[in-house]
Amino acid sequence: MSAFGIHIPNGLICVFDPEVNKRAALDQLVKAINEAGAVEDVEALARAVHERESIMSTGIGQGIAIPHVRMEGIVEPTVAVGISADGLDFDTLDNEPVQVVVLFAMPAGSQKEYLGLLAQVMKALKDTNFRDQLTECTTREQAAAILNAD
Repeated sequence: MSAFGIHIPNGLICVFDPEVNKRAALDQLVKAINEAGAVEDVEALARAVHERESIMSTGIGQGIAIPHVRMEGIVEPTVAVGISADGLDFDTLDNEPVQVVVLFAMPAGSQKEYLGLLAQVMKALKDTNFRDQLTECTTREQAAAILNAD
């Protein structure tokens, strides 16, 4: 089984340029989800992600952010992963830069599935070696190999 409990295709992985900011990073992840065909209305998804972030940062500390939305128009549970070697200012609880962003786009009513995926993601990201391997990736192919390793 993959690190996050689901296969993460290369197209759902973004390796951010050093100058990218939080908003642009989230927009890149939303775009990846749209290009994967997982959302019916990409503008609605972008609005939902940014609105959720404006209420409270999803930067949970230790270099991790987990933005998430559950809404109508998400075709299937989808997880996009962003990596920033330099770290992003994400208004985190610990005021540290974020190096790994995991965006959950979940269908409305998928609370149980969301919590199961979230548990898998948190378990994997708790492993410092795993996080270090991810943040050292310079291509989406390298990151996919780590995320999807059995």
